Amino acid sequence: MATKIYIDQGHNPRNPNAGAEANGYREQDLVYAIGVRTAAILRAAGLDVRLSRPTAETQLGTSTSSSLITRVNDANTWGADYFISLHANASEITSASGSEAFVFSLDSEATALAENILTQLNYATGLPNRGVTARTGLYVLRRTRMPATLIELGFITNPYDAELMAEDPESFARGVSNGVLAYLGML
Repeated sequence: MATKIYIDQGHNPRNPNAGAEANGYREQDLVYAIGVRTAAILRAAGLDVRLSRPTAETQLGTSTSSSLITRVNDANTWGADYFISLHANASEITSASGSEAFVFSLDSEATALAENILTQLNYATGLPNRGVTARTGLYVLRRTRMPATLIELGFITNPYDAELMAEDPESFARGVSNGVLAYLGML
């Protein structure tokens, strides 16, 4: 049976739970496109992949809370082996750049998965690897029943990061996919 990877493209196409906006881009659009490409690469490698937002207009839940609950329940019910939530970071410091990951606990399988993804994102995009941090307050990390990581691909508030995510989503998808494949010993 193929390994099941749940790719959560963070946020909804519109409120409730829409993402950050900066530099003429919307987070939910960037991570949707990167997620679709990531799924295609992982499927081609023989993995079973489910997307939280199979179409650009897929709206999950009627509030921020129910949006998060829907994503987690879908992954848990499906029996995903790994959960990866894709996001674009934001900061008041527009020079902030790079990819980082969050996990529920640093002493977990999720940390090794996140580290592999960040290493491969750095190779694929050239953006700095900002490391893995524990974030126990994030619902998608706290309530999933499988190793889970939330990946901040780049900063939407940084003009270079934002343009790179918009103009070269394939590099981000390759980075995330190669990180998963490296973690699974398939790269």
